[in-house]
Amino acid sequence: MSDTQSSVPAGWHADPTGRHQLRYWDGNSWTDHVTDNGHQQQDPLNANLADRIDSALSVGGTPNADQVQQMVSGGGWGGAGIAQPATTGDGTIWGEPVLVVSQKAKLLEVTNQYSVFNQGGQQIGYVNQVGQSAAKKALRVLTNLDQFMTHRLEISALDGTCQLRLTRPAKVFKSTILVEHPDGGEIGRIVQDNMIGKIHFSLQANGQELGSINAENWRAWNFNIQDHTGAEVARITKTWEGLAKTLFTTADNYVVQLHRQLPQPLLSLVVAAALSVDTALKQDSRGLG
Repeated sequence: MSDTQSSVPAGWHADPTGRHQLRYWDGNSWTDHVTDNGHQQQDPLNANLADRIDSALSVGGTPNADQVQQMVSGGGWGGAGIAQPATTGDGTIWGEPVLVVSQKAKLLEVTNQYSVFNQGGQQIGYVNQVGQSAAKKALRVLTNLDQFMTHRLEISALDGTCQLRLTRPAKVFKSTILVEHPDGGEIGRIVQDNMIGKIHFSLQANGQELGSINAENWRAWNFNIQDHTGAEVARITKTWEGLAKTLFTTADNYVVQLHRQLPQPLLSLVVAAALSVDTALKQDSRGLG
């Protein structure tokens, strides 16, 4: 773009930084919204050195539709074993019965990034870590002090509209995730209750416990999510991303199945939990970090 930028209509154009295929021009300026092979995420236009290191550490690409469907219906470690077709969703993170979460594969994780798909393999949103300073990113590259740092995530729809804001304060032993509306205001909290045995989180709002997230083994590989009556309302199944990624990258993939439509604020807490359980247990030795 040149001096005639203001005359260029809003839309996707070649990324002027060269870091991605396309970047969104809003009619007046470049935004942080980028896309590669049809998969959207955010990347600051004026990336600092740490951002560029983070980008350089990325390997591989996002899963295609067939791979996403295999994660949903496949058996064993490769999939969640969910029979297809399930109930048809509405194309949003709020109305899909199955969400597939794929972490961006990196040799070292400097910024947490996830793509969110429906069961058919269509991307419907993404999760990005926000608010990190260059010094913090450098510290993450040079040390393994991740769990002692505060992490902030934004869950966004595919058009870039923020749906939820999540904050996981620095932890020593147990995690708490604060779930907020896009414009601020607390919805609730996801609170880790124990360290020994199978990990358990409480879903809390307005001083009440609305449900729980319960690891089904000591490695925190799979979780069931229950409401306040103890009925299972959702399930999180981690899928094996392959030997190469397991050995050499930080990527995690998992499938989230919601058994029925949930009322608010429980729905927001379940969606937040489903899209942030990896960060909640960041650097935990049980295997989800």
